[in-house]
Amino acid sequence: MQQTSRRDFLRQSAIGVGFLCTTGAEAADKEPIIDIHQHTHYHGRSDKQLIGHQQAMGITQTILLPSGRPMTRPSTRAGRSNGLAARVLPNSSAKEIADQLPEEFYFGANEITDHKDARKEIEKYLKLGGVVIGEQKFDVQVDSAESQDLYRLAADHGVPILMHFQYKTYNRGFENFWKMLEKHPKTTFIGHAQTWWANIDKKYDPKTGNYPKGPVAAGGLTDQYLQNYPHMFADMSAGSGLNSLLRDEEHTIGFLDRNQDKILYGSDCADTLGRGPSCQGSRTLATIRRLAKNKKIVRKIFYENSKKLFKL
Repeated sequence: MQQTSRRDFLRQSAIGVGFLCTTGAEAADKEPIIDIHQHTHYHGRSDKQLIGHQQAMGITQTILLPSGRPMTRPSTRAGRSNGLAARVLPNSSAKEIADQLPEEFYFGANEITDHKDARKEIEKYLKLGGVVIGEQKFDVQVDSAESQDLYRLAADHGVPILMHFQYKTYNRGFENFWKMLEKHPKTTFIGHAQTWWANIDKKYDPKTGNYPKGPVAAGGLTDQYLQNYPHMFADMSAGSGLNSLLRDEEHTIGFLDRNQDKILYGSDCADTLGRGPSCQGSRTLATIRRLAKNKKIVRKIFYENSKKLFKL
């Protein structure tokens, strides 16, 4: 019996799920959507399920963000955050899918921030076609020497660096990140995760939790970073991104309007269906469509901003 290669399997999977996801495919024809934040083997999800999920949501192009190598060290929180704390696979896995389905998938380049070979490993995959550094999700200070080396690497290669900000856990020092924005004006940064999205609120206190609810006082650090620094962008993904949209819809309307050139849609969704209440990615799409002032803003967030930033 002839063995099926992973290459053939991926192609067959893409064709097979395409027939099952005609609704998503038809939507994609009408409205191109770039998803800047997905992962391979996300909480154990198969490649076939990933492809089907993206097609069901109507995604036309996806950027796969790999993990770093598995290691036990302080920056991986003694190994607890290996696989981006979600069983995500490293660089080679993301590149393989992108190589086999080049019209639908792109890949990022990643490594543990303070690993001695971080620059070498990331640069290797950037030279192979990686379009972003990240997801940087490690327990380091935002102004560490190792972090800044990667900021410079991103600038050298003309790619963004996507950072997971989480209080006392990953990329610490968000309140002082403005210093890095001023020190590295040629680096394009993309903010993501709990601390990033909680700080749309000027009155946010991190001691109250990672997913704050209720009215938002405009002018938080996140809004300031987006408004004051042309090289700072926002990854509207994950539960934290959706929470920021839903907690104060009146604020959201204005936030999407004034930051319409800086927000990038991402799903960061581990669901397998691509629809329904368990699919946070599709819920985020629906919420942006509902709360954006006009279709021009929707198109920027879903497609135009990412196409320009990642040179797709």
